Amino acid sequence: MGKLKIKKGDNVRVIAGAHKGAEGEVMRVFPETNKALVGGVNLVKKHAKPSAQNPQGGIQEKEAALHISNLSLLTADGQTTRVGYRMEGEQKVRFAKKNNEVI
Repeated sequence: MGKLKIKKGDNVRVIAGAHKGAEGEVMRVFPETNKALVGGVNLVKKHAKPSAQNPQGGIQEKEAALHISNLSLLTADGQTTRVGYRMEGEQKVRFAKKNNEVI
C-alpha cells in the first residue's frame, strides 16, 4: 500500500466513473481502503429507522466513498494535476507537477 497523495481539505475533480467531471473538497480519507469522501459527489440514499435523534426516520442522502485513483487534485486556477514531493530546506512539501506550485 503506497502513500496517498490526496489529503483532507484538497479540492479534487472526479476523472473516471459515473460522476466524472464533478468537483468537491475531500472531507475524509480512508488510507486502508484507498478511498476518499468528496463533498457533494457520489450521493447515495440511505434509509434510516426512526431514532431519538431522528424521530421521523425516512430517506437521507449522504456521500459515499470514491477510490483515490478516480480523483485528481485541482490547482488554484482549476486545472487537474499530479502531485509530487520535494525538499525545501529541511521541510518536505507537496507540489503540483503541472505548474510547480507548492500545495
